[in-house]
Amino acid sequence: MFLSLMATLFAGFAGAGMVLLLRTVLKDRIPKWATPVAAGAAMIAATIGSEYSWYDTTRQALPEGMEVVATRENTSWWRPWTYAAPYVDGFVALDRVSVRTNDAAPGVHLLNLYVFGRWAATTEIPSLVDCLENRRADVIDGVEFDQDGAPLNADWRDVPEDDALLSAVCTEATS
Repeated sequence: MFLSLMATLFAGFAGAGMVLLLRTVLKDRIPKWATPVAAGAAMIAATIGSEYSWYDTTRQALPEGMEVVATRENTSWWRPWTYAAPYVDGFVALDRVSVRTNDAAPGVHLLNLYVFGRWAATTEIPSLVDCLENRRADVIDGVEFDQDGAPLNADWRDVPEDDALLSAVCTEATS
């Protein structure tokens, strides 16, 4: 966040500096008010660029074995351009290395999901995916396993067959 603030301030100084340079070269043919306007416009442009580039930058920095399975797009009335081109401000990534199976629960896989947010700390969520029943559950407090390791009281949620997480886990499991 600090680096984003510094980049925005730098863009403002650069925008103002370019107008000041143009005013000097053009012998004050550009009005004085153009300097703060250019600084503000450069800061807004830098902020918008940062918002739109965050997802690609973060996704490319993911370690090997991580796969994005869901994204969250953002639109806001105070950013009217986002209705035409929404930006991604959060996503969920599957850690393929963490996928585990258990013979006591055929078709059920235990794995780690990571939830990334633009201005939020990354959260790790241990989850279960049932490839046979097309459902998933988060392993949270209260979920118990029997002596063989099969889940007992998981809060299962049905997911469509074309769900990205289900496809990512179950396609690899069958191959």
